[in-house]
Amino acid sequence: MTEFKPSQVKSLSDNVFALLDDDWMLITAGSTKKWNTMTASWGGFGILWNKPVAFIFVRPTRHTYRFTETATRFTLSFFERRWKKALLLCGSKSGRDTDKAKATGLTSFSPGPGLVSFRQARMILACRKLYHSDLDPRRFLDPRIERNYPKKDYHRMYVGEIVRCLRRP
Repeated sequence: MTEFKPSQVKSLSDNVFALLDDDWMLITAGSTKKWNTMTASWGGFGILWNKPVAFIFVRPTRHTYRFTETATRFTLSFFERRWKKALLLCGSKSGRDTDKAKATGLTSFSPGPGLVSFRQARMILACRKLYHSDLDPRRFLDPRIERNYPKKDYHRMYVGEIVRCLRRP
C-alpha cells in the first residue's frame, strides 16, 4: 500500500464542492482503542483567525457526536469513488451497533497523536478543534432550512484548524 505524503493545504486542487457534495467524507474522532466515524457531506473550508480551517456539522443524535465532543482532534478522510459503498454504510449504520471498519473493509490507523483515519483514504485532513456552536433554529433566515430537522436534532458546528494534510502521491 502506498504511504501518505505530507502536503500543503494551499496546494490542494480539489473542488471542495465536489469533495463534500459528491464524494463525501468520513469524520472520525476518538483514539485508536475506541473511535467512531460517520459520513458527512455538509461542511466547508476556509481561513478563519488566520488559520486554514474546516467546518463540520454533527447532530447530537449521532454516535460520533460523543467522540467529537470529547476529542481535541478529528480527521476528515476522502476516498476514491470505489469506496462509495463503504461511505454509504458509514452514513447509514450506527457505530453503537456496527463495527464499521469490519463491515466496510476499511483499515483504521493513527496518522498522528490523537487521530484516527483509514489507510484506504486518498486524502486526510487532520484537525484540531478550535470552536463549536449549536445551530439555533431561531436564527434561520430561510424557513425551508427547518425541513432538514424533522426530529429537531440541530447540528453542532465545529471549527477545526487543519494542522496536517496527507495525500497519496
